[in-house]
This record gives sequence, structure tokens and C-alpha cells, in this order.
Amino acid sequence: MHDVMRKRIMRTLEALPDEQLYQVVDFMEYLEAKYAREKGREPSSFQRFAERVEDQMRMRSVGPKAVRGTMKIMSTATRVMEGLTDVGRSLVEPREEGGGTTGGGTSDRGGQDRDGSRGTGGG
Repeated sequence: MHDVMRKRIMRTLEALPDEQLYQVVDFMEYLEAKYAREKGREPSSFQRFAERVEDQMRMRSVGPKAVRGTMKIMSTATRVMEGLTDVGRSLVEPREEGGGTTGGGTSDRGGQDRDGSRGTGGG
């Protein structure tokens, strides 16, 4: 999708009240199911959970303000979970900076340098 179309869609969506936004989402999902050439991006598991909660609230005729408030909380929780996921991923993935270990050339092997010799103590 090009930028002009994206901005046009966003401008139109921002002008609509919540009730009509749900109609737009329903129609978009219908169009996707019927005409999409390829499968859309898969939402995260937390995003899927939030969407199910929202759909259940709508089916039970919960008021738009309550749905909007709940979805704001879910959105915040989603951002927190994504942030935690990113932090966890950064801790697990190996670092590619400067060739590996840090620590000034010594290790915890009784004061030996990387090459196995004893340092002179800095004298």
C-alpha cells in the first residue's frame, strides 16, 4: 500500500465514531477472507487475545466507552509485553560488538591473561 492510500484511510478512520469503526473492521476482515492474494501478517499471541476480548465485549453489547477503556488497557499491556520480549531477546542473542567478551584482557582464571600467561601486576 502506498503512503497516499495509507494516509487517506487513516484520515477517514480517525473521523469515524467507534461503532462505525467496528463495522469497518468487520468489512475489512470479510474482504481479506474473500479477496486477499496472500495471508496477512499474523498478530502476536497477546494481540490475538486482545482481539478476542474485544470481540466478546462487542457480542455482549458492552458500551463503546467501556470497550475503548478496556482496549486502551490491553494496548498498554501489549506494549509492555512486547518490550519485555525485546529485552529478553536481547539478553539471549549473542552480541556482535567488538568480537565477544569484555573485561580488559583478563578472565576469572586466577589472574591469567587470555593467552594463559600471568600478568605483571601493572608495575
